[in-house]
Amino acid sequence: MLSQLSRLSVEADGRYASAAELLFLKDYFQSLNYRISAYKKIQASEKEIISQVEAQMQSLDPTLFRRGSQDVTAKWRVDALRVLRHSAAALLINDTERLRDRLLLWFQTILGAFQAKNSSSVTYDVMKKVIKQHLTAEEASLFLPILEIDRSILGK
Repeated sequence: MLSQLSRLSVEADGRYASAAELLFLKDYFQSLNYRISAYKKIQASEKEIISQVEAQMQSLDPTLFRRGSQDVTAKWRVDALRVLRHSAAALLINDTERLRDRLLLWFQTILGAFQAKNSSSVTYDVMKKVIKQHLTAEEASLFLPILEIDRSILGK
């Protein structure tokens, strides 16, 4: 939304915005209660979400948290929590462009350097399943596309 507002302020400079240009605001305000509710639920259960994702990933493939002989589980937790928090913020303000530009593209480079893209892809596939247990269908419908953006950028 912040990116859209910024773009609108440039595009409509010196004139009134059209109804079509303002449509994103209407859509945002119609979904605001779901966004706030989902944000609060994710905030309250972030540790449980990360623990559930970790456990499911361990059961799928215990080597996902290994880089050679090194256990990177603690680092994975920090990174997954960081992305979850930023993704929840993107949900709240409806701004995936900001999420992509300020975190995901930078983090994609880091993960590539550490050869962790496979575990990232699995992380966000599993996280989508876990999130469905914590959110209503309406809330999940707003948040799951953001997790798919996380997976598609970080899992490349």
